[in-house]
Formats: sequence, C-alpha cells, structure tokens
Amino acid sequence: MKLAGVRPAGDDTVHVARLDGDTVQIVTDVARFWADARGWTAKAAELTGAGVSVEEVRFAPPVPPSARVICVGLNYRAHAAEGSFEVPDHPTLFGRWTASLSVGDVPVPVPSGEAGLDWEGEVAAYVAEPLADVDPGTALSAVLGYSTFNDLTARRAQKLTTQWTLGKNGDRSGPLGPIVTADEVGDLRDGLRVQTRVNGTIVQDGNTRDMIFGVGDVLCLISRTLTLNPGDVIATGTPDGVGYVRTPPWLLQPGDVVEVEIDRLGTLRTPVVSRGRQSATRPS
Repeated sequence: MKLAGVRPAGDDTVHVARLDGDTVQIVTDVARFWADARGWTAKAAELTGAGVSVEEVRFAPPVPPSARVICVGLNYRAHAAEGSFEVPDHPTLFGRWTASLSVGDVPVPVPSGEAGLDWEGEVAAYVAEPLADVDPGTALSAVLGYSTFNDLTARRAQKLTTQWTLGKNGDRSGPLGPIVTADEVGDLRDGLRVQTRVNGTIVQDGNTRDMIFGVGDVLCLISRTLTLNPGDVIATGTPDGVGYVRTPPWLLQPGDVVEVEIDRLGTLRTPVVSRGRQSATRPS
C-alpha cells in the first residue's frame, strides 16, 4: 500500500491518504495519523469508494512538522571508497529540518553561490512507534514503511566547515516519494536496486545490499541518546556515483531533471531551476 501526504482543495491542512494510481482515499490529518500510525494504516487499507482524483489535491511530505529527519552519511561501501573515506565504525549522522522537505515534481532551486546541486538517491524509512534504548530487531519492527528520497546537496555550503547542516537544508532540497508499507518492501539487506538518472543518463546504480549499517542498527544507535517518535524519518544513505567526485565535477543545473528509481518504491522526479521558482504537482 502507498501512503502520501495531500492537501485537499480549499484546505491547507496536510492529510495522509492512500494512493491508488490516479486517485487518493483521504485517511486523516497528518497529526492524528502519526499519533496512531498502525491503527490508521489498517483503516486506510479498508477504505472503499471512488476516492478523489489526484488533480483535486496538492501533494505534501507525509510527516508532521515535529518530525526529526536524521540522515546517514557514507553508508554504502562503494560511496565511501569513491570519496577516499575509511569505512566508518559508526554511522555518520546529520539532521534535516522538515522545512527542507518536498515531494516529486516540485522544482528545487540552485542556491546562490553554488556551482550546482549534487544528487544523492536514497531510501527513507518512517518510524511508527516511540523508540528509546531498543535493540536493532525491535527498532526495525517499528518501521511503518519506506520511500524514495533525494538528498540534494549544496556542496560549497556543505564543505565550508566540518558540519554539514547548511549544505543539506537548501530550500525544497529533500524530495520524498510516497510511503510504501514495510510489508510490501521487505528487508533492505535482501537488496533493492537504487538508480539515479540525470536527464535520462544513469549516474548512480547501487543496491541496498551494499549498506554498511542497516536500518535497525541505525535506529538502535539513535535511540540510545534520544527517543525517536512516530513520524521521524531516517534517510539511509546514498550509493556511489555522486557528482562532486567526478573529473570534472558534474552538478545539477537549472533545466536538468533528476530521477531516483528504487525497486518496489517507484520513481521520484525532480526538476532543477534557478532560485525563486516553485510549483507542485503529483508524485509518482
């Protein structure tokens, strides 16, 4: 089952909806959904009726404003190698604010002073239950589902200091696809192909089998320090093939279109524009 965030016509409140091709079945508002994510997901599966056309809603990230978005850096062995990094003993974690999130087909601007944006196709995992000091198995079982994600990065800003926050929070630079429930995805360690394309050219072609730290391990580690809450998101890292390590570097320019396609999760499409433009359509 696919779940998406939507704003119904004439309503600015974000709701979670079941996505069925060209229609949606609106479930409840995003705050109520994450207060009982398992219960509302079960209700979503039982909804019947004609639904609402996707043309009648605006899509939005399906997460509450209070969500923490915690990203894992250097979590694929081949990606660590291409950047001449040692395989880390612990996951490198950094944060995104929910204000940086967007959805498919929303144009993302190149920030001022940047030579372009870099792509990082990833799988995102969504927490359904509170997690505090749990083991990896318990943590993994608390994942509601997964989506495509593109951790679009402003490399100049990222590299100004050893802290990555600035370069990872550009306007609308964190597009998410719809959530696909965990029962339809399975274990990422079994292998999902992660492919990123720029204007149709394949630039990343990895597999989640190459991940260094599994989702359960990352959630377990985080939960030892802070309590994870329903609606929190973990971005699990990107495979090799990013643009800044190429010779010469290859970065996204206004007019480019970047797509992230992941087995069982679908394709996330993002156009790149000059600073100041914005529009929103539907995710795929």
